[in-house]
Amino acid sequence: MHIEIENCYHENLIPDYEETIKNVVNQALDYEECPYETRLYVLLTDNEEIGQVNAEQREIDAPTDVLSFPMAEFPKPADFTDIEESEPDAFHPETGELILGDILISMDKVKEQAAEYGHSMKRELAFLAAHSMLHLMGYDHMAEDERLVMEKKQEEILQLCGYTRDIEDE
Repeated sequence: MHIEIENCYHENLIPDYEETIKNVVNQALDYEECPYETRLYVLLTDNEEIGQVNAEQREIDAPTDVLSFPMAEFPKPADFTDIEESEPDAFHPETGELILGDILISMDKVKEQAAEYGHSMKRELAFLAAHSMLHLMGYDHMAEDERLVMEKKQEEILQLCGYTRDIEDE
């Protein structure tokens, strides 16, 4: 797995944020039994920048907690069976890695939502990473049944990583 994490946030809220993100990404890939080496990009930013991207890409002029930009479309969520044939451009031409896409996370929202939900910033960051990874693998939450599936998977991934609501930031 190749994961590029760029921190453009003005302060370091979580000392081991890279390890947290990598743990969740790996667990999500294992959980969904991804058979490929993968590549993705994660940008940690603030409300202003994510709000601009949200306005440009989704025509929603407001900051959000996380944005996911998948490289491939899955006929069914996390169905990797024919992705090489159906999405050949989703594979890196030199390494053969499956390029999952890009994740943008607002660290302002991580801080706000951790306080709002009464858990650590590390747990909130892990939650947003898990949520976004599921989006990159084709899951959505527009319909109620989709939302329930995604919530269950997010919680199971976080449990497997040990990012429960009672963990503390270091």
